[in-house]
Amino acid sequence: MTRDEIQVLGVLDLQEFLELTARDPVVNVFVDHRARTTRLDPRWLGGEVWGRFVDDEMVAACHVGANLVPVQCDEESATLFARRAARVGRRSSTLVGPEAAVATLWRELDGAWGRPREERWRQPHLEISGPARAEPDPEVRATTHADLDVLYPACVSMYTEEVGVSPEAGGSGDLYRARIQQLISRGWSFARFDAGRVVFKAEVACASPYAAQVQGVYVPPDLRGRGLATHGMAAVVELVRREVAPVVSLYLNDWNEGARTAYERAGFTESARFATIMF
Repeated sequence: MTRDEIQVLGVLDLQEFLELTARDPVVNVFVDHRARTTRLDPRWLGGEVWGRFVDDEMVAACHVGANLVPVQCDEESATLFARRAARVGRRSSTLVGPEAAVATLWRELDGAWGRPREERWRQPHLEISGPARAEPDPEVRATTHADLDVLYPACVSMYTEEVGVSPEAGGSGDLYRARIQQLISRGWSFARFDAGRVVFKAEVACASPYAAQVQGVYVPPDLRGRGLATHGMAAVVELVRREVAPVVSLYLNDWNEGARTAYERAGFTESARFATIMF
C-alpha cells in the first residue's frame, strides 16, 4: 500500500528539499534561497515548509510564510496542499508561483482564504544565462549606503506602482527601509544616478548557487521609452552573473509590454508562466 502524507519540514529535511528544488532551480530560486538562509528552521523561516512524501520520498513541497509558494507541484500535490491551507487558514499575504499550480491551489481553496485584493495571471517568467544582448549601461553600479537617501524614494515609488499599496502603509516604512539597506549591504542593489536622481534601479530579491531573481526594476515615468531599462538591465545581467549567480531571472505582469520589450532587448527569454494572488 502506498504511503502518502504531508509533513512540516525541518533542518533534517534540508538536503532532500534542496534536491527537490534543483529539479527546476531557476523557477524555484526563491524557495531555494529561503531554505539555504534559514536551513528550514521555523525560528528563522517565519512560517513553515510543507513536504509531500510518497513512500518516504519527497515529491513536492509548499513554502508557507508571507508568501505561499508551491514547489514542483503537479495537480494532485497542489490539491492536497490547498486542502491543508484551507484547514489552517490564511497565513500568507501572497500566493505566487508557477501558474498551473497556483490555479489548482486557488480553485481548491474555494474561498476559504476570503476575497483577494488582486489576481495576476499569465505572468511571463524570463531568464538569461549568457551575456546580455544589449550594450550594458556603464553608469549602472552597485549602490552604497551613501546612496540610501536618494535611492529610497525611488524604491517606494516602484513598490507603490507595482503592488498598488505603499510599502510605508501602516507604519511599515522602517521595515522597508531596513530591507533596502540589507540589499545594499549584500551588493544586491543596482542603480544609475543622474544629477542626484535615480534614473534606473533594480535589485536582486533572492539567489542560489544556480540563479538570481531580479525585482524592483524602475525608471521614472518621465524618462521611460529612452532605453534606460534595456541598457540598465543589460548592466545588471553582467554584474549579477559575475558577482551573484550564473542565471538571472524575473517575472512580470503580462500587460507590462514596455518592460517585456526592454527585457527581451537585453536578452531575456520566456521560460515559464507565473501567477500571483494578493490579499
